[in-house]
Amino acid sequence: MGYVEEFTDAYAESYSEHGSAPAPHSVADEQKHLMAYAPLVKRIVRQLNSQIAGAIDRDDMEQIGLMGLLEALRRYGEPDAAFGSYASLRVRGAILDELRRQDWRPRAVRQQSHKLRDAVRALTRKLGREPSEQEIMRGLNLTADAYQAYLMDENAELIASFDDLLQDSVSNDSAPSPEEQLMVRRSLEQALRGLDEREQRVVQMYYEFELSYKEIAAVLDLTDARVCQLNKAALNKMKAVLQSA
Repeated sequence: MGYVEEFTDAYAESYSEHGSAPAPHSVADEQKHLMAYAPLVKRIVRQLNSQIAGAIDRDDMEQIGLMGLLEALRRYGEPDAAFGSYASLRVRGAILDELRRQDWRPRAVRQQSHKLRDAVRALTRKLGREPSEQEIMRGLNLTADAYQAYLMDENAELIASFDDLLQDSVSNDSAPSPEEQLMVRRSLEQALRGLDEREQRVVQMYYEFELSYKEIAAVLDLTDARVCQLNKAALNKMKAVLQSA
């Protein structure tokens, strides 16, 4: 918990310099809530860190996540049962925003990803169906490691855009109203109903339980690559439903 203590100490110093907090919480309350929700930040960082191949130092990601948590506290007010879900979106959003700012996917990587994506689409058209992992690796002359890297890159990009869509569903300036929460919940339920059972489990474990792909693969007895495929298919289906809602 060293990073939490450092953060709260730095925050206390900043508070002393400026004289007052811009939120309804006292400094002591904010520090208490930061400590209470720090495990949420650590879970999200662990989850995202497995997908970005060290683009940002893990300690830096935790600091960014804590800043996102602090912003969520100030917008939301006193945490209640729904705060964890709201905070998760804000913490993930803060980290993903920083990844974009640092352009964590070099141009050469993006170009290679787009090239492989086009090749997979061409193979799909040729076969008239979704190709298997082995068919993709054989058809694109990819090693298992290269294929895994391609899937992870595709998923990281898709997850970022999906998170943006979720964040756009709620107010950016304050805690979501009960009406907003209900609308988002109903939209998500509708989107989830369009998934098959295994896709639903992957999405639930990733977003609700904040497991990494490796952890999900162990639970479902699948390869990491297969979990990536399932997650990508699920998020594409859900994006289509949410965008049309």
